[in-house]
Amino acid sequence: MSEKSKLFGHKTLFSNLIYLDQIEKFPNKILLNGPKGIGKKLLVSHLLNALYSKNNEQIYNFKNNEYNINNNLSLLISTNSHPNIFRIQKKKDKKIIDIDQIREMIQFTNQTSLNNESKFIIIEDISLLGINSANALLKSIEEPNNKTNYILVNNSEFKILETIRSRCLEFRLSLKNSEVIEIINYYFNSDKYNDINLDFINNYNSPSFLISLVDFLEANDFSIKECTIEDLLAYIIKNKLYTSDEFIKEYLNLFIELFFYKNINNSKNISFKIKKYFYLKLSFVKKYNLDFESFFLEFNDKLLSE
Repeated sequence: MSEKSKLFGHKTLFSNLIYLDQIEKFPNKILLNGPKGIGKKLLVSHLLNALYSKNNEQIYNFKNNEYNINNNLSLLISTNSHPNIFRIQKKKDKKIIDIDQIREMIQFTNQTSLNNESKFIIIEDISLLGINSANALLKSIEEPNNKTNYILVNNSEFKILETIRSRCLEFRLSLKNSEVIEIINYYFNSDKYNDINLDFINNYNSPSFLISLVDFLEANDFSIKECTIEDLLAYIIKNKLYTSDEFIKEYLNLFIELFFYKNINNSKNISFKIKKYFYLKLSFVKKYNLDFESFFLEFNDKLLSE
């Protein structure tokens, strides 16, 4: 594992925000909006390391857009121990970001900052704010304390309150395909991207998904070049991984989508009507906590066993 954290993509936005800080016009309410897994949190990490490096002996490498993950500043930020940074994310035992977390944040904003530096509040997955917590946040960001900056992060497939969106400077993020390839190959330190079966390659799949996919396939002794979407789905169904494996559960909809994307035009027996039927049925299974096994048995019998 490299000791360096390198920024991929979003470099123009990064440079612009650094410049705004240099001329003392850094926006105090930022919304980063984009698909899951494209590096929004990585961008935030690089911003924080760069901004706090101004008065720190550990200098951010602006030429290469990288920093050492083991320096004192980076460790303080990554472990949520930096005294001027307050990070909020959904707790594992909760379904939403609750009001108590926002109350703690408000207490933080009322405290004096260390060394008179700017304070940053980072809220991840803001679509998970409860009604009460969203209203409390709204009051806080309408009149932020001096030297307090908010960076809100949202996965673009989820909607957020327009009242929050309208009060922030919104940046819509995406990655070029060349940047996705660069990230995959950098992570594995090899030309891994070209080994991935084409069933899993399109313009919408994020680096995070592809990295997790490669790790999953290799851990389960699949050839990443030869494994098809049908092979993967058959393995998932046989071993009931749709209930036990976190990676599979997270991307279950995507696997179904990839299957239909490949087969909808290549098979006379798979139509848009069948696709709509299984999409709707899967949504009901998830919404009402119904039996996944019966869904996948039907999926296997009607679509994979042909």
